[in-house]
Amino acid sequence: MDNDEITIAAGGNVKWRFPSVHPEGMKFGLIAVAITGILFLLGWEIIGWLMLIVTIWVFAFFRDPVRAVPQDDGAIIAPADGLVTLIQRVPPPREMAGPNGLGDQPLIRVSIFMSVFDVHINRTPIGGTIRSVVYISGKFLNADLDKASEDNERQHILVERHDGVRIGFTQIAGLVARRIVPFVKPGDMVAAGQRIGLIRFGSRVDVYLPAGTAPRVILGQRTVAGETILGQIGDRRVVAGIAQ
Repeated sequence: MDNDEITIAAGGNVKWRFPSVHPEGMKFGLIAVAITGILFLLGWEIIGWLMLIVTIWVFAFFRDPVRAVPQDDGAIIAPADGLVTLIQRVPPPREMAGPNGLGDQPLIRVSIFMSVFDVHINRTPIGGTIRSVVYISGKFLNADLDKASEDNERQHILVERHDGVRIGFTQIAGLVARRIVPFVKPGDMVAAGQRIGLIRFGSRVDVYLPAGTAPRVILGQRTVAGETILGQIGDRRVVAGIAQ
């Protein structure tokens, strides 16, 4: 590509800043601040300092950093920060199966595990219309286990692009997570990488790639919500790599 074909946006100087805290987490942070203050007022300094560390962690847990979302119509973008722990071909969940959903044939599922230190704001893999949001109560097993997709508390979200391509993804609660908070509802229009919800305190997100699409991530790779590309719609090329 020639230099004159490259367009650089004006004012391209980017400065680092502290990530904002999502409003959903402010109440938890303020409660932690209040408890910390009471402990110091009571003279329980050792416990107070420990609680101060917890308070900082609570604010950090609900951080909501700005992300640079790829502007590529064919890209399937990671919905969560975390570690790719499973890549399997499995039938879609019954809540998203059938002719009005993901069909009934097995699809490649990419599972991203979020630790309590990861950003927990989730984003939509593609732009389009939210066709369904289905919440299912369940257990709180280790989200890193395969059976967590069927046994744990979870929420299925189905998104349909303007051309009819559908992608489903599932927010799954884990050992510590006890609440899945949605930001969207059926009928909402969303842009690729838009915030669609969060899971409190450690969890997992499963993404079901469309038929004929191979993953462009490998086991052990870390993803960044709104930035990492999980696959290109219709691209069957398999990415090879090793963790080192």
